[in-house]
Amino acid sequence: MATEVLVPTLGESITEATLGEWLKQPGDKVAADEPIASLETDKVSVEVPSPVAGVMGQHAVAVGETVQVGAMIATIDAGDGAPAAAPAPQPAVTQAPKAEPEAPVAADQGTPVAGGYGNHGATAVGDDTPAALSPSVRRAMLEHGVDPATIKGTGRDGRITKEDVATAASSRPAPAPAPAPTAAPAAPVTPSVAASTGRKEERVRMTRLRQTIAKRLKEAQDTAAILTTFNDVDMTAVIEARTKYKDLFEKKHGVRLGFMGFFVKAACMALKDVPSVNGSIEGDEIVYHDYADISVAVSAPNGLVVPVIRDAQDLSVAGIEKTIGDFGKRAKDGTLKMDEMKGGTFTISNGGVFGSLMSTPIINPPQSAVLGLHRIEDRPVVRDGQVVVRPMMYLALSYDHRLVDGREAVTFLVALKNAIEDPTRILIDL
Repeated sequence: MATEVLVPTLGESITEATLGEWLKQPGDKVAADEPIASLETDKVSVEVPSPVAGVMGQHAVAVGETVQVGAMIATIDAGDGAPAAAPAPQPAVTQAPKAEPEAPVAADQGTPVAGGYGNHGATAVGDDTPAALSPSVRRAMLEHGVDPATIKGTGRDGRITKEDVATAASSRPAPAPAPAPTAAPAAPVTPSVAASTGRKEERVRMTRLRQTIAKRLKEAQDTAAILTTFNDVDMTAVIEARTKYKDLFEKKHGVRLGFMGFFVKAACMALKDVPSVNGSIEGDEIVYHDYADISVAVSAPNGLVVPVIRDAQDLSVAGIEKTIGDFGKRAKDGTLKMDEMKGGTFTISNGGVFGSLMSTPIINPPQSAVLGLHRIEDRPVVRDGQVVVRPMMYLALSYDHRLVDGREAVTFLVALKNAIEDPTRILIDL
């Protein structure tokens, strides 16, 4: 007797999702509550557990299709965990004879990648692959030409992540020179798009998360009067404090001491001084918050997510660093919850970790401001009449000019700058 697998309740006001990937194939043994599929919602990926133990039955929905809450997506057949059924036969692919082991494989001679993303020299993903590959990981493999069999996954249940692909690509040795062509090739090579035209295109459906990001950012531009104000900050004092105490900090708290803890605490102090930056517009009313729920932009495999540090004004630097570290790990694993990304009052986005020198971040509605951090760079500055070199960082505050005036934006940035350049202010709340 087969048991139907239904799309679970996904959260308040969310009625549909997109099937991101199947974690179990027909014939696979399945334990009760074991994840069998991954759904992509507007904010996060949600795993669908098996309601019973048994053997995976048929998939009722293909990857990329939209499903409604409560819809049936698969069946679980009764069974005692017998070996998985043999996979469906694949259509034969005509290939040229294998080259000599020492000869490099040309990009247009690889086996097509499972999933229909074209021929870019990657090895086919078969049933003996250690873990299923998500569409974003497959795209990364195609871009880098990496064989999934050579990668050890670090994601949930050993699944391969985009970071694993990038690491494998960067650690590959340079390819050996191509052998000189012979007058008569041993066998004809099937031409590929790259070989015939030299130009390649790939069309990939936008994930639901990416569609939501695009929609919300465009709505922010259409609704808010966005303006950006800049300042710079001397990071000398924070760097010295971090260098001096990072080992003791990690030993005591079990987490590394970064820069975000300082900036979040400094931002909370500045928000208290300039409450409009921490406010929002609802209809014809302004809502001021006496708490600071700080949204922090975190990079995830399928896009940027923005979990919220609740009541950040009451947390220590150690508590903030622990929370951010947990968010980063779970964003990579795709286990962040929707409630953790709702209700922020102010956002901090650190583009400096990717090398950004300066940017104009877009606010995250209904918030009225976002702080952009950038890379630290040694620059000449004047101190006490002398030109000296200091580690400087540009700060960017984008804000909704309907609520926040230029004077308030500058005041906020100056308060933040003073706290970072003299961290003692953070300790004594000055």
